[in-house]
Amino acid sequence: MSSGSKKVIYAALAGNSLISITKFVAAGMTGSSAMLSEGIHSLVDTGNQFLLLHGLKQAAKPADENFPFGHGKEVYFWSFIVAILIFALGGGISIYEGIKHLSHPEPINNPLINYVVLGLAMLFEGAAWFFALKAFKASKGKWGYIEAIQRAKDPSIFVVLFEDTAAMLGLVVAFAGVALSQYTGILIFDSIASIIIGLILIGTSIWLAYETKSLLIGESANKPTIKGIREILNANDSIEHVNEVLTMHMGPDFILANISVDFEDSRSAGDIEDVIAKIDNQIKQQFPEIKRIFIEAEKWVKASV
Repeated sequence: MSSGSKKVIYAALAGNSLISITKFVAAGMTGSSAMLSEGIHSLVDTGNQFLLLHGLKQAAKPADENFPFGHGKEVYFWSFIVAILIFALGGGISIYEGIKHLSHPEPINNPLINYVVLGLAMLFEGAAWFFALKAFKASKGKWGYIEAIQRAKDPSIFVVLFEDTAAMLGLVVAFAGVALSQYTGILIFDSIASIIIGLILIGTSIWLAYETKSLLIGESANKPTIKGIREILNANDSIEHVNEVLTMHMGPDFILANISVDFEDSRSAGDIEDVIAKIDNQIKQQFPEIKRIFIEAEKWVKASV
């Protein structure tokens, strides 16, 4: 998953770097507020890709004394930071620029430059978006798009997909704003387009923050995984009752499992050790993403009615 994530991020990084420079040049030459907002948008996206790559690099660091379960949650932290930056820098500055130009609208010079730049940006951004969508489709399996986003444990791919989708929408809005300003002579259309772009970015950032929050604070494994663990435990003759199966994602490919079971009283300490080793091996074979398992022997007390 990390390899696929990096390919998607590198593709977006290359596209956004070139696009942002082109947009800023076009904004300087034409004075378009919407084009300036698009330049800021692409610049923020470029910075975000660096942060996601940094998160993946940090997450790959091995466990140590201070972080015995590794650094996998770095991916979640930096994905959350990306969401905040899209809100503050991308959305906030775009809305500010739109409002500023709304108060003092300026004519757009050489609008053809904007059309050429926006057309090229749609081409390059569309290619990056298609690449991110293809990677997301490969990772989502049989789930629907919304369900896959909610279930996804590697946010880096859908963060890039969200960014690219917002970028495509922003380009359409910028194109409409420039065209309406040119053909109607009403200059505020360009400023309104900038504000709409800002609102798109803010909406994207809020959704991203919501989706990454649960992973950051400690989300459990998917229900099929928990069900599979319980099936393995219930199939063992040495276990009388499965009390609890508690799981937490410590990273996209690292699940921590804490299990409480009631063993048969007739089993010796040596037997229980063998059973625990067998269960540990069975669970890890069936679910390779479960890296650490802790099994607690605890008497089950049936609740009184």
